[in-house]
Amino acid sequence: MSRRSPVKPLDEQLTWRLHRLGKLSDRATAAAYADELGLGVAEGRALAAVGAFGPLSVNDLAAHAHLDKAQASRAAQMLVERELVLKSASDSDARAVVLSLSRRGAALHQRVMALIDRRNREIMACLSAAERKALLATIDRLIAHAEAGGDTP
Repeated sequence: MSRRSPVKPLDEQLTWRLHRLGKLSDRATAAAYADELGLGVAEGRALAAVGAFGPLSVNDLAAHAHLDKAQASRAAQMLVERELVLKSASDSDARAVVLSLSRRGAALHQRVMALIDRRNREIMACLSAAERKALLATIDRLIAHAEAGGDTP
């Protein structure tokens, strides 16, 4: 007869820890986006995604920026209004729009990427180089496992 091990307390669960780390990181990142770039987190993520993966549809933007479609749409509209992102008709679907960086957006994208790089270094500053490498490799394995359906019953 096998005995089931007791369930770990909430604060020892991986998902709870990841969410906590994400919230702590997001709070500091939101302040940095606002103070240094005059952007909200959604707008910063959207600008980073358009610059890294663009041109993008709003649906693709949502996926790449890890935003829901409504957040992505609002962020895109704000970036268009600030003339950081250009909106044009899609070649493949006349009803859809495609988002790309404007010249001003490309310049701000460089600053966004520098901020993201700095925030990542700050978050992992307590780790050695070997620990950072191992952590990132482990996270990549967990992502691949989850994407392959390894986290569903």
